Amino acid sequence: MPIKSFLSLFSLFALFAPSLAIAEMTGAINQSQPLDLTAHWAGYLALVVFAVAYIFAMTEEVTELKKSKPMVFAASLIWIFIASVYVSGGMSEQAGVAFRTTLEGYAELFLFIMVSMTYLNAMEDRGVFDSLRVWLLSKNFSYRQLFWITGIQSFFISAACNNLTTALLMGSVILAMGKGSPRFVTLSCINVVVATNAGGSFSPFGDITTLLVWQKGVVPFTDFFSLLVPALINLGIPAAIMHFFIPKERPAAVMEAQAMKRGGWVMIFLFILTIITSACFENFLNLPPVAGMMLGLTYLKFFSYYLQKTSDFHPELVEDKIVDEKIDYFAPMKYMNNPKANKNQHAAQELPFDIFQKIANLEWDTLLFFYGVMVGVGGLSFIGYLTIASHHLYGSIDPTTANILVGIASAFIDNGTIMLSVLTMSPELSQGQWLLVTLTAGVGGSMLSIGSAAGVGLMGQAKGVYTFISHLKWMPAILLGYLGSIAAHFLINGRYF
Repeated sequence: MPIKSFLSLFSLFALFAPSLAIAEMTGAINQSQPLDLTAHWAGYLALVVFAVAYIFAMTEEVTELKKSKPMVFAASLIWIFIASVYVSGGMSEQAGVAFRTTLEGYAELFLFIMVSMTYLNAMEDRGVFDSLRVWLLSKNFSYRQLFWITGIQSFFISAACNNLTTALLMGSVILAMGKGSPRFVTLSCINVVVATNAGGSFSPFGDITTLLVWQKGVVPFTDFFSLLVPALINLGIPAAIMHFFIPKERPAAVMEAQAMKRGGWVMIFLFILTIITSACFENFLNLPPVAGMMLGLTYLKFFSYYLQKTSDFHPELVEDKIVDEKIDYFAPMKYMNNPKANKNQHAAQELPFDIFQKIANLEWDTLLFFYGVMVGVGGLSFIGYLTIASHHLYGSIDPTTANILVGIASAFIDNGTIMLSVLTMSPELSQGQWLLVTLTAGVGGSMLSIGSAAGVGLMGQAKGVYTFISHLKWMPAILLGYLGSIAAHFLINGRYF
């Protein structure tokens, strides 16, 4: 394989993983006229270190090594290699400026996702997601009805929540209702993975991919919603095929619906208001969306103060006031109390709401993983590899073909990393092509179970029933949905090309 082809392929597979200052980063680097280290020992070592670290991150389920550890280590080594070369050449300031600019981009992403995660954790504490799950379990839907309900709800919930939280929420419903039907569980899990990835592709808040694109400013906020119909087709085609293989039986209802805790509906409203605030900051004030998100966090903080001051919690009634909580992935899907706390479950549920506890319960492994990826990719870009990849991928190949290949690559590597690499390349694309790569990178991960956090999370939740092989069997149907969504995009959004 020619070296340029290899470098282009590597850049496609070079995560994330919510402007991120990528445009500013590119400008700063160009002004400093960085050295071309693509044929230097530092460049070769950086490639090897990044590739090895990413392999460890991909095999987290096997090695049980948290994915942030190898990625942060690799990012640090890459910049050590770069800085060593620049210091020896008397140009240490240039490397420092480039690193700080990359760090600024990560800071915006970190704060944005931090606010989103905090809201999700707060709503879980108030029983918002649990109420939805129990309501579904209480309605005695048939397997086929539940298949479509969970798929459609996953699609729209993931437009505001991350795909992993949405998948785990629906996964708990599917497992509870499908105890006597493994086929229903398998097909419904596949459907949920496709739905969550498709739902996140048409909303600026739905996925790291769309968030990266929106914050760079290449696609305006409202134009993302032009991908709604293509995303629905991406979901509808494979779901319609799988529908006929779902059992017709009707499982028995297992629970009665329950109400949310005090403040649940207000938090939903505040979360929507925060999204609106963030969009207004970007559209009307020309401030980065993260500034609006941080203002939205104060809405929740003041409401947290209100809940604390009006709480009827009485500490003297609780024998053991310490409750251990464990959060699953991006947002808590259930509370796992210690044995002593279980004896006082009612009292534990009445503990006053503490927003800083919700911030502490964020998925820090994921946030640090984002750091490793963004700083590592920034280093590879500063070395010069992504310039070569951009020239080969978007210079000698038709943009449509290139963007479709990007989507296929995201079936193997997380779409956030793929999109970050494309944005760092900064190819000259029409808005229609930017929307196309946003769509393909977002939904391409559905073709394999390892292509998205939703698939990996559900494989862990439904061990032995939903597996890599069971998902792979339905890959042709998912591929039809992938191609159908691309065709719909060209048909409906031709004005953007």
